Amino acid sequence: MTTTTLTRADAAEPAVRATKAATAPQRAGSRGRVLRVWGPPLAVLAVIVGAWYLVSDVVLAPTQRFLLPAPDAVIRNGFLDPSIMSQLLGSLGRTAFVTLIGLAIAAALGILWAVLMSQARWVERSLFPYAVVLQCVPILALVPLIGFWFGFEYPARIIVCVMIAVFPMVSNTLFGLQAADRGQRELFRLQHASRWTTLWKLQFPGALPAIFAGLRISAGLSVVGAVVGDFFFRQGDPGLGALISNFQASVEAEPLFATIMLASLFGVAIFLLFSWIGRLAVGKWHEF
Repeated sequence: MTTTTLTRADAAEPAVRATKAATAPQRAGSRGRVLRVWGPPLAVLAVIVGAWYLVSDVVLAPTQRFLLPAPDAVIRNGFLDPSIMSQLLGSLGRTAFVTLIGLAIAAALGILWAVLMSQARWVERSLFPYAVVLQCVPILALVPLIGFWFGFEYPARIIVCVMIAVFPMVSNTLFGLQAADRGQRELFRLQHASRWTTLWKLQFPGALPAIFAGLRISAGLSVVGAVVGDFFFRQGDPGLGALISNFQASVEAEPLFATIMLASLFGVAIFLLFSWIGRLAVGKWHEF
């Protein structure tokens, strides 16, 4: 029995060694890919943090360091301060609410706007200039009017968010709808397909990559819109924009920088979330 067991173990040993030898390059390749993906941005982050410390501790005089507090001071007196952190989390929740509502409205409005323009050239010539005007008008010039017309609470903040985020949805969706293959359009026409059938079965599926690309851009812009709207419309519960204004007025440098960093991280998170959703939706058949 012992001889048989040893013989089987000896026979299996080359196979085990071969399996380990085959998996070793795969693990090395996986580590190499991770390093290639995360190495450059982490290196840039290290340079940024080093330059930040250099300016805060060396360039600025002790009496001027409130202009750019060191990263550890921001973390210690901002994120690790329980009273400040409670304000940050509450404001983040309110900003997230405005962001998601504004993004949903901007996405629905932008897609509908683009669908209307894709149906006829005269409709596009009539409506597209106003999408460009909406994108080009300085939003800060309209903020007082929006406050007068809609008040200074959540509806006004959502309107600002929609105005900033809608144009990428319009332009990307229109591009995707108009990029349908000409030969396939002719085939649908030969089959006497209706406008609705052509839109739903040909143009809209082909436009999905462009739509999700626009949604990814609008997701980041909706965070900007929510923060900008909250910065000016301070009535009601404050979001991150109002918190930035409050810390600026009271010259609390570390909480101010912590709020700005949290708003930036939230914008990146929203962008990555919708990038992931786009890859799930169209990544199997289109590079995204």
